[in-house]
Amino acid sequence: MSFINDFLSLIFPRNCEACLDVLYKHEQFMCNKCLINLPNSVNQHKSKINLIFAGRIPVKNTFCLYVFLKDGKVQKLLHSIKYQEQNELAEFIGNQFALKFKNDLNDLDCIIPIPLHAKKLKQRGFNQSEIFAKGISKQSNLPIISNNLIRETNTRTQTKKRKYERWQNVEGVFSLTNPNELINKHVLLVDDVITTGATIEAAWQHLKAVEGIKITIGSIAYAAKT
Repeated sequence: MSFINDFLSLIFPRNCEACLDVLYKHEQFMCNKCLINLPNSVNQHKSKINLIFAGRIPVKNTFCLYVFLKDGKVQKLLHSIKYQEQNELAEFIGNQFALKFKNDLNDLDCIIPIPLHAKKLKQRGFNQSEIFAKGISKQSNLPIISNNLIRETNTRTQTKKRKYERWQNVEGVFSLTNPNELINKHVLLVDDVITTGATIEAAWQHLKAVEGIKITIGSIAYAAKT
């Protein structure tokens, strides 16, 4: 079987999703060079990223794995996940997220992915934030709660919208089906990418009514420039 796999890899080589270089047999989705050298935000999450939510959401912390730069490698990864249905890549990145922030996830109780509207989910067939959360869950053993926070309004994509337009686009679009399930829980609220933080803030407007709830935010990347 190993011989067959090696032979197939010569005919149909696997490429790094970030730089498109051919992967070695032991590499998955990304080459080791990209895994090490992609612009990461690990050393910035307690300063620059948290400023996005300062005065808006009383987050315990914000963890983003990468820095999103226009036309950069991280953008390629996100586009592969969102537009090329690379679900396994999203799960792999969730796994990398959990490994990077392993010591910071110990006091969390559950993961809530930012939901898609039912109509959009049916059209797309998957929720990239939920698959990212699945990767985190597999590595951290944190349970995923995906049917409590729901999106009631089918909003247009946030891409290319300005900051104020993003806030308007997601205002009042979420609701909770079972607030009691989240009482006194420390929740990891995850999205694929954070730009202005408008989507996270809109979700918080409903979560904040839950007694004793604490929020930590996680994402694949945050946009260095919006």
